[in-house]
Amino acid sequence: MARNSDGDLEEYSTELYQEAAFDAFMCPLTKQVMQDPVTIETGQTFEREAILKWFRECRDNGRKPTCPLTQRELRSTDITPSIALRNVIDEWRARNDEKELEKACSALSLHHESAEDETLRALTYISQICQRSGAKKNLIRDQGIIPALADMLKSSSRRVRLKSLQVLRTVVEDNDQNKEELGKGDTVRTIIKFLSNEHIQERELAVSLLYELSEYEPVCERIGAVYGAILLLVGMGSSKSENMMAVDKAEKTLKNLEKYDTNIKQMAENGRLQPLLTKLLQGGPEVQVTMTEYLGELALANDVKVVVAEQVGALLVSIIKTGGLPAREATLKALREMSSNESSAKILLQAGILPPLVKDLFSVGASSHFPMRLKEVSATILANLVASGASFRSIPLDNAGRQTLLSEDVVHSLLHLISNTGPAVECKLLNVLVGLTSSPDTTPDVVSAIKSSGATISLIQFLEAAHREIRVESLKLLRNVSPYMGAELGDALGGHLSSLLRVISDGGGGGVTEEQAAAVGLLGDLPERDSKLTRQLFELGAFGTLSSKLAELRRGAIRGNRYTTPLTDGMVKVMYRLTCALQDAPEYVEFAREAALAPLFVELIQVNGQDTVQLYSAMALEKLSLETRNRTAIPEPPPPAASGLLSCACLFGSTSSMAAAAARQAGVCRVHGGFCSLRETFCLAEGGVGGKVVERLVACLDHLNPEVVEAALAALSTLVGDGVDAAEGVVVLGEAEGLRPVVDILVENRTEALRRRAVWVVERILRVEDIAKEVAADQTVASALVEAYRNGDPRTRHTAERALRHLDRIPNFSSAFHAQARRP
Repeated sequence: MARNSDGDLEEYSTELYQEAAFDAFMCPLTKQVMQDPVTIETGQTFEREAILKWFRECRDNGRKPTCPLTQRELRSTDITPSIALRNVIDEWRARNDEKELEKACSALSLHHESAEDETLRALTYISQICQRSGAKKNLIRDQGIIPALADMLKSSSRRVRLKSLQVLRTVVEDNDQNKEELGKGDTVRTIIKFLSNEHIQERELAVSLLYELSEYEPVCERIGAVYGAILLLVGMGSSKSENMMAVDKAEKTLKNLEKYDTNIKQMAENGRLQPLLTKLLQGGPEVQVTMTEYLGELALANDVKVVVAEQVGALLVSIIKTGGLPAREATLKALREMSSNESSAKILLQAGILPPLVKDLFSVGASSHFPMRLKEVSATILANLVASGASFRSIPLDNAGRQTLLSEDVVHSLLHLISNTGPAVECKLLNVLVGLTSSPDTTPDVVSAIKSSGATISLIQFLEAAHREIRVESLKLLRNVSPYMGAELGDALGGHLSSLLRVISDGGGGGVTEEQAAAVGLLGDLPERDSKLTRQLFELGAFGTLSSKLAELRRGAIRGNRYTTPLTDGMVKVMYRLTCALQDAPEYVEFAREAALAPLFVELIQVNGQDTVQLYSAMALEKLSLETRNRTAIPEPPPPAASGLLSCACLFGSTSSMAAAAARQAGVCRVHGGFCSLRETFCLAEGGVGGKVVERLVACLDHLNPEVVEAALAALSTLVGDGVDAAEGVVVLGEAEGLRPVVDILVENRTEALRRRAVWVVERILRVEDIAKEVAADQTVASALVEAYRNGDPRTRHTAERALRHLDRIPNFSSAFHAQARRP
């Protein structure tokens, strides 16, 4: 017995068990027991291959053939089989094999750790006799040795396990009966466990054995039935680190397992989808239904959805066109999963899915044979397709190409179906309309159809639906169409405002819900100038509710999530509408005071990363600041001062005038000339939150969003406008280091709206003579004003002209001169 490098026994000595061989059994040439004894003319017996080789050597050496033993020349090289001797030798071998197998089986059955070498000898012997003769494999089975070999797979010795795997592969190779025997019990499961073993050689031997077993169909089916087997094989087959032979065996085993549909399903579930797709494409109708059902049950990754759509998309579309109801049902469920990805949805649209899908969706009556449960699936697919962003204006629904999904009668049908189906279909169809109104290119078509069908009231009534998903989708739809029919929605929403406010104010769970964000978003998108709607919201306590909610958000009392930002955006927009109506009713002003709206908006303009909040907060501060002059209490004028020259803020710094100091000492606002505060009179110049209101607005002038910049500049412009002491307003701007940012906005010329606003503010600033002198030296400012004078709209040109006069770039002719010029 010899050991290899792993310590395994490679050769097996039969001397331990064999009955001694007679001399007559031995070939004189090979000195081995003969397998096929033959006799020559001298009567001597040899192994057939050995004597034939001897004759060839004689001939090759130019000698006449001789007898190897007697050296006598032979007249003939004819050989005669020694049948009797061969039978005797075979009987001798059979007796020895039986004895040796009995002893080997005994060694296996008595296996324990101290007798490891004895076990390995027995295993090696079994391997050797099976390799010598395929017939011995039957003897192995008949002797009941296969179960004993299978038990060796559970040995604690790795050498025994490895040798057992090798021997079992030899025993079952090309022998279906042995495969059947080995496949009994839990042996197959035990072999499969080796596939997850850390030892590479055990994995390789196990997968080789599994491949042999998979060649026999009954056992092949059992392999697939073992939990986790296919996943392990798929992993090994796609591995980059496994031995190439092991990878090949795993692939071949999986190929054999593909004979069974249940295995194909498991492969697909574990990422090996091609067998399913191949069978779907090549199978008959029944097979296609089965494979499609499997496909519909899978959760596919997005890249896999694209592959599936490319390979079988056209086939699935043809099935929903012409297939029977079971086939169509299975196909629709598969398409529901595939269409949920943008790329795969577009592939399905190219394959022609839309016309048959819409046809089934709109089918009515008993003759349609299309149950409502499938309408729900079809509606889901349609919603997925619409969400892909494809151009539905160019996808015809009929052969003539006259109808599309945006055609008025098709949208009418969708609206009709929404009002006459169950909640599940309603929700999905609303989602379809939400998708169609998410693009400015398609929204006008849907809005036109809604108006012509008179469906506005019906859509609004869904706000009261029992199912939350329906309410959310209807809110999204109404919000999408509100820019096109805001006044109509404002009138129709009257009776439902209280429901929306209940949703918004609901604090269930402590977090913000999608429905809350959508509800307040809809209210925020309605026209701000709709005084009737503002009045309704005020009487329902909406502004109080929202201001409290905003305060809670600012304190962190409401748990944040992905809906917090849209909720905040919507609430600020709704609160802004109240500031647009301050002149309509004194109670609005009183509420703004009590709710401290001005300080709230000052806080909100600091919310970085939320452009909408900053934009509408700045716009609200502009509206509030414009109201200051109407709310300021003007004191009795002070006695005239001996001298009161006004000194102003320079462009890069500030100085304070004696008059301003006197005003501050008396508690009078230098800009509005009265008693002001941020909370009570909405004055931006007087203190406020830490005395930093103007500074916070100035900080917004550096914002990346030009709309936020314009809104902040508009709020600041209220300090230098008509009805206030503009010169003192300029001083306030200068103290907040806001003069240079205003000039920079003019020079940068980012948008026409910004330039118009900046030209106006700069002209007001340049009315202060000292600043005008300083700016006159800055050529960039003058150039920007000249550019506005040349290319602006009439109002901007007129304002720029006045500013250039302040800089002495345009002569400031006296009124007397103009009067004299007018004389005939």
